[in-house]
Amino acid sequence: MITISLCMIVKNEEKVLKRCLDSVRDLVDEMIIVDTGSTDRTKEIAASYPGAKIYDFTWVDDFAKARNFAFSKATCDYIYSADADEEINEENRKKFMRLKQVLLPEIEIVQMKYVNQLSYSTVYNYDEEYRPKLFKRVRGFIWEGAIHETVATGPIVYDSDISIQHKPESLHTGRDFAAFERLIKGGEPLSKRLKNMYAKELFIAGGKEDFRHAADYFEQIADTAEDEEELKEALAVVVAAKRQRKDTDNFFKYALKSVILGGCSEVCFEIGEYYFSKGDYEEAVLWYYNARYETEAILCLKKKEREPLEKLVECCEKLNRPEDAYTYRKELEQL
Repeated sequence: MITISLCMIVKNEEKVLKRCLDSVRDLVDEMIIVDTGSTDRTKEIAASYPGAKIYDFTWVDDFAKARNFAFSKATCDYIYSADADEEINEENRKKFMRLKQVLLPEIEIVQMKYVNQLSYSTVYNYDEEYRPKLFKRVRGFIWEGAIHETVATGPIVYDSDISIQHKPESLHTGRDFAAFERLIKGGEPLSKRLKNMYAKELFIAGGKEDFRHAADYFEQIADTAEDEEELKEALAVVVAAKRQRKDTDNFFKYALKSVILGGCSEVCFEIGEYYFSKGDYEEAVLWYYNARYETEAILCLKKKEREPLEKLVECCEKLNRPEDAYTYRKELEQL
């Protein structure tokens, strides 16, 4: 049977760390906990687990460097990379143990299903996706990317049936936005994946200031991008930023460009918000309807699901259409 090192990077995770460690404590043979500057009880909680090895790592705005440091301390056959807001339930703990007993040495990475539950705060749109979680140590995997880090792979990968529940108590988007802004200010180009993650985080957790700081960067992409997917995502961010800043001319300029490309729920919702703010509820209904039924979300599912339905209910009530309001409210209750 293989041996497994748990490797984690943590900071101020006292609310969730025990839940995570309790779910894996008898599945792993070694616990490596790298703290990047906690000021709460995180290290005290980690130290309560017999044999846990706790290291301090000075935070340098680079998740990959911190995770690589944690990996460097592992001594077991495989490394299980976990975040403090994850949990493995009893059914999947049994699957994990069975995998540990039968895993072939040829397998270099095991992917597990990463499950986001809508009752918890998350910046991700999918309900579940495969992510690499278990790594053969001697293979020498390294993490790349200062933010939303990923492993540089090219190995033999096994897709397991193990699911990991993602249950964050709060979002870390403030830290993420600061990292994105630092990279952009330093002239470091963002990969397509990181541009997508930045845009998603803005829509799902960003405030007016976050959109303001990001607007110039995404406007440049919206004006020059040749990749249609990147262009549509940038347009969605710019349209939202322009509406918030009451820059009406440029709001419609970029909104029209998005609509010509087929539109998306995010942009249709923003147009609905514009007309709603003007008291033009008839026009707002049209765009909220388009957001809900005629287009797809590319960054934030809430802009296609709950939020346009809530606005349709509100508009129909203001327009004295009780039957339509009732229909949308019933659909909202079923989400």
